[in-house]
Amino acid sequence: MAIAHDPRQQELSSLLPLLVAADPARTLAWHNGEAISAAHFLQHAREVAASLPSAAAAVNLCEDRYAFLVAFCAVVLRGQINLLPSSRAPQAVDEVIRANPGCYALGDQPLDPPPPGYRQLPALGASRPIAADIVWPSIPADQVVVIGYTSGSTGAPAAHLKTWGSLHASNAGNVLRLQAQVGTRFELVATVPPQHMYGLEMSVLLPLLGPAGVHTGRPFFPADVAAALAAVPAPRVLVTTPVHLRALVESGIALPALAAMISATAPLAVELAQMAEQRFNAPLLEVFGSTETCVFASRRPAIEEEWLLYDGVTVHPQPDGTTVDAPQLQAPVTLADIVSLSHDGRRFRLCGRHADLLEIAGKRASLADLTRRLLAIPGVRDGVVFQHGDGDALGVQRIAALVVAPGLDEAAILERLRRAIDPLFLPRPLKLVDALPRNETGKLPRAVLLELLQTRG
Repeated sequence: MAIAHDPRQQELSSLLPLLVAADPARTLAWHNGEAISAAHFLQHAREVAASLPSAAAAVNLCEDRYAFLVAFCAVVLRGQINLLPSSRAPQAVDEVIRANPGCYALGDQPLDPPPPGYRQLPALGASRPIAADIVWPSIPADQVVVIGYTSGSTGAPAAHLKTWGSLHASNAGNVLRLQAQVGTRFELVATVPPQHMYGLEMSVLLPLLGPAGVHTGRPFFPADVAAALAAVPAPRVLVTTPVHLRALVESGIALPALAAMISATAPLAVELAQMAEQRFNAPLLEVFGSTETCVFASRRPAIEEEWLLYDGVTVHPQPDGTTVDAPQLQAPVTLADIVSLSHDGRRFRLCGRHADLLEIAGKRASLADLTRRLLAIPGVRDGVVFQHGDGDALGVQRIAALVVAPGLDEAAILERLRRAIDPLFLPRPLKLVDALPRNETGKLPRAVLLELLQTRG
């Protein structure tokens, strides 16, 4: 399998395949009950590429995962960049378009109102016979193919460029870790959107460059997830988030046999991981990464606390975060996460994020741990503890909480919290809400939390 392991050595001149297809007939996607071969997919990508306008970049807004895959590769074949906003909300899309003058937007649905320069994907034709002399395209390793935007959960969304070589390298790590767990070939069902970096890695790159086929829907409700899994053959891998995972566990629904589950985008409670493994009789892997770095470590939280680094990755703790060096990175990247390395340097414990660490009157706590203790209160269905503002005149940090807990009042929740945490870190205000404003991947953008905190109700 021709996968680049160190793009820093290859991106001067090398070419890398657009898709790995030792067998042109291999199933790349499962679309509307039909198995789509790699050769059939390439036909669609080339047809769409021929219809695209001349431009430097395109905002890929396709909702159907097959449409996204086709558009993604068509844009790359034209030498253009896929712009992936943090969400398909009109404001997020407009911000990306303004930041990239001359780009256009591409989607598979009619939009009203459409974003500037919007083009709807043409109808994808029926399968044609596979040509005996099919030519598989290659892409320069140093070609920028993606600009991904962070979610804004800790501030304004930021742009991060990805070359084709770097995506090949990051995919190699995911393939090795998954194959060690489930075997050489597997089928994917994902509840996360392909525009998110986690969704891109696990449901776009794996079928393009790895030994996987992907179900092209995006199931949301538990029954939809079960139906999507039933539509693909075993071994099956479910790519999801803690929010979707909790809904699946609490629904009581039966799922077809799983080879593994994968979770990311938010911390996964050990209790939830254990319940999911018991309920669905499959190992649950949690992957660690970011838009800046892609995935570079994983663990099985039901039985282990430490994260195992992917091959070729090193991390270096810093006073205000952690520097990551990985095959997919042009240069080391410093994240806000605080880690503690094991003696051999291949595993680490996550201690929190620099921005999450609080110090009041000489005592310390983390927002992640405070949120975990809030969620452990019986009757609390969802909740988050976050910093409200930058601190008062004396530098004391203010903490707030939003909680979904039908049947409980604020006083009862605060009393339970008082038993679990130092009273200095009790969130005030603590506000009950009907639902948290989670985005498509379950994240909570800080600006939206602050807005909800200030609304009456």
